[in-house]
Amino acid sequence: MFKIACYGVRHNEVEYFNKLNKYNYDLTLIPDLLRHDNVSTAEHHDAVLLRGNSVADKQNLDALHSYGIKYVFTRTVGFNHIDVEYARSLGIRMARVPSYSPTAIAELSVTLAMMLLRKTAYMTVKSAYRDFIIDDEMFTREIHNCTVGIIGLGKIGLAEAKLFHGLGARVIGYDIFESEKAKEFVEFMTLDELLPQSDIISLHVPYVPGQNEKFVNAEFIGKMKQDAILVNTARGEIQDNEAVLAALESKKLSGFATDVFSNEAEFFQRKFMPWQTVPDGTVQKLIELFPRVLVTPHVGSNTEEALSNMVETSYENFHEMLTRGACINEICP
Repeated sequence: MFKIACYGVRHNEVEYFNKLNKYNYDLTLIPDLLRHDNVSTAEHHDAVLLRGNSVADKQNLDALHSYGIKYVFTRTVGFNHIDVEYARSLGIRMARVPSYSPTAIAELSVTLAMMLLRKTAYMTVKSAYRDFIIDDEMFTREIHNCTVGIIGLGKIGLAEAKLFHGLGARVIGYDIFESEKAKEFVEFMTLDELLPQSDIISLHVPYVPGQNEKFVNAEFIGKMKQDAILVNTARGEIQDNEAVLAALESKKLSGFATDVFSNEAEFFQRKFMPWQTVPDGTVQKLIELFPRVLVTPHVGSNTEEALSNMVETSYENFHEMLTRGACINEICP
C-alpha cells in the first residue's frame, strides 16, 4: 500500500483526509508542519504531502531522499517552500494544487475590507467592554460610494470583483492579462492609474522569488489615495512590512488587513502570552495597531470547500503519477 506522510493536518481536517481517500492510501496525518526537527517522521513512507510553511529545503530533501521518498507534493498553489531545483537534482517528483475554491479567499478579503471600512472591529471590541457610546471613529463611508482596486484578476481576484460589484462598488483592476470574463465586472487600467483612485486595494498576485519581493513598498503606497485601505490575502513576501507600518503611523493608510506574512511560520500556529511579543518587531508593531490593523493567521483557504478541493486534487496527483508516470499538476516536469 502506498504510504503518505501528510504534514500540517489540523484537527478539523482529519475527517476530510479520511473520507476523501478513495484510492485507499496508507495515510499518516501529522499536525505539525515539516521542519528540520521532525523530518524523521517521514521515514518508512513513499511520499510526503506538505502544506504552506513546511520546510522542504536542501537539508530536509536530503533526509527525505535518504529515506527513499520519491514524491514531495504540496496541497497549495504556491510551492516556494520547496527547493525545486535541488529536489529535481535528487530525482524527486513534485506536484501542487493549482487552484481551490477561489471564493474562500475572496470572501475573506471582502470581509476584512468591510470590517476596516465600517470600523466593526473597533465597535464590537468597545461593546464587549460594555462601552456603547457612539464616537467620531464610528462615522464611516458606504461601500457603494467607494472604488475598489484589485491587483491580480485571476480566479480569486475575479471572485472578489464579483462580490464587490454586487455590493455596488466601482471595481477597477490591474493585471498583465486582462481577461474577458473580468471585464464584465472590472474596469482595467494601469497600476499608476489604479493606485490614486482606490479607496480599497486588494492584492491577489503570486509571489515570484527574485522578481516581486516587497512589491508593496514605500513608492507603491506613496501613490495610493490618502486614507485608503490595503488588504493582502495573497503572499506575505509581496509586502514591505516596514513601509506599511510607516504609512499607518503617518495616517497615509486608514487601515491594513493581512492573512499572510513572509516569515509567518515563526509565529502563526503559536499562542503567545499577553506579555510576550512575536519574534519580529515590525509585525509586533503592526499587531499593536489593532483595530486599524487586522491580522488573520493564514486562514483564507480554511473552508470546507477549499479543503476538499486541496485534498481531492492531491490524491488525484498521486494517482496520476503512480498510474501514468506523469501528473498534470507536476512542478517543473
